[in-house]
Amino acid sequence: MTHDHDLELRPTAAQTSAALNPPPGRNGGDLVVETLAGLGATTVFGLPGQHALGMFDALRRSDLRYIGLRVENNAGFAADAYGRITGEAAPLLLSTGPGALTSLAALQEAAAASAPVLAISSQIPTAGLGGGRHGYLHELPDQSASFRGVVKSVHTVRAQSQIPSAIAEAWKSALTAPHGPVWVEIPQDVLLAETAIPVVTGGDAFPEELPPRPELTAVAADLLSRAARPAIIAGGGVVRADASGKLKQLAEKLQAPVVTTFGGKGAFPWKHPLSLRSWLEDRHTTDFLEDADVLLVVGSGLGELSSNYHTFKPRGRVVQIEADLGKLESNHPALGIHADARLALQALLETVEPRQDETVQERVRELLSRVRERIDAQELTLEQDVLAAVRKALPADSPSFWDMTILSYWAWSAFDAKSPNTMHSAQGAGGLGYAFPAALGAAAADPTRPVLAVSGDGGALYSIAELATARQYDLNVTWLIVDDGGYGILREYMTDAFGEATATELTRPDYVALAESFGVPGVRTTPQTLADDLAKALASPGPAVVVLPAVLRMFAPTHLG
Repeated sequence: MTHDHDLELRPTAAQTSAALNPPPGRNGGDLVVETLAGLGATTVFGLPGQHALGMFDALRRSDLRYIGLRVENNAGFAADAYGRITGEAAPLLLSTGPGALTSLAALQEAAAASAPVLAISSQIPTAGLGGGRHGYLHELPDQSASFRGVVKSVHTVRAQSQIPSAIAEAWKSALTAPHGPVWVEIPQDVLLAETAIPVVTGGDAFPEELPPRPELTAVAADLLSRAARPAIIAGGGVVRADASGKLKQLAEKLQAPVVTTFGGKGAFPWKHPLSLRSWLEDRHTTDFLEDADVLLVVGSGLGELSSNYHTFKPRGRVVQIEADLGKLESNHPALGIHADARLALQALLETVEPRQDETVQERVRELLSRVRERIDAQELTLEQDVLAAVRKALPADSPSFWDMTILSYWAWSAFDAKSPNTMHSAQGAGGLGYAFPAALGAAAADPTRPVLAVSGDGGALYSIAELATARQYDLNVTWLIVDDGGYGILREYMTDAFGEATATELTRPDYVALAESFGVPGVRTTPQTLADDLAKALASPGPAVVVLPAVLRMFAPTHLG
């Protein structure tokens, strides 16, 4: 008796012929790029190195587009942004030892932000694996050990026949909620050796779904339906799960105010009557959330930045929906629901009872008014004008990428992202140098929209080399560099803590002249001309640099008192 699935497993005549007669001249690297193409990848990022040349040689025999950056960490940031924008696992090709290790900070950011990155690194030859001291170039006793505490999963290949399955397994891991970076390493000799293995023609690796447990959503729905003052904190998990539409429906059904975390920017409409916006570093907002009798936390672990530096102490019941099991109840007791945000919000939508609340919109307006009064009392007009100029110049659907700089800290709280998945920053891990290389990755993902990168002069120096990448691939990125002569936020922190700053002042180049030396147009602007200069640069195809000499200040914190 023949079953349908038996027929599906039988190769066609064409597949049989191709398998029996694979084209000559292929090596282990071809198996890598064939598998990536079979899984649906179209673009790869990276940097070649001696041990990885088998993969890079195979690229010229494939249809994959290669975007080569100048520093491995920047290549990781570009892959991170590509993954955030597309929702696909972004391949990152690296070489052994120093090349691999240089990507660690980028992979930490991808892990913190749940960005799907598929890092594939070479390794020393197979004979050297196992921790012996053979003296191979780039040798580490255990390379993968450096990545286990950073990435979701590690996959080590020992033979060519393992390559397709290992990469497919890693791809699936990267795209299973919570998304994240994964690590595959393949020895140099395995990549270089000629292969008789048939061309990889398929590679479906569907991520596993993470639905909520129905008994938990039933309890959550009952709590929310009976709440007198429900409120919602929406984190980056809502954005990654493409669940902002369901969040809006649920908030309106419950008449529950919504605040978005800095990683969740855009998850809820900024000007919606129920929007508390993103003022998490504000005691008025903290008080409002503490007063909720039922607080729904979706896609956030309520970490340091999302809890006003752990000063937030909820008094009501907390319902926490989180795809990362380790984050459930890690900071506050809760009804913990281990689930993808989209699936959990859908379950709640189907089971909660609609609420009526005649006072909620007024309470939201009162809170935002108190926040506004606090900021206005600090005479920070320049900072607000600069942020408003950026918002005016940036098209509503254009992505923006923000480094760890004072203007970005303002943007976390005060910038209207306009729509989901458009505002991204390095606040997950907090490393410098993210914005510009990440923006390049976003421009590679979608060349139809201009992309904005925002850096301080300190962070910009991490990424100057990528002006060559921007020019080489003609990527549509405008880079705003706010030049205050040093590490501005650290200058403030040290002055507040110690009375004066040390090691924060920087000698820096003429950024306009430097950009032009790469063939990238540059302009020096002022706060008064910023909106026009930025809009002009964004409207012009290809890369551009806009330099704003300005010393910005942060608004006063509320967590220290």
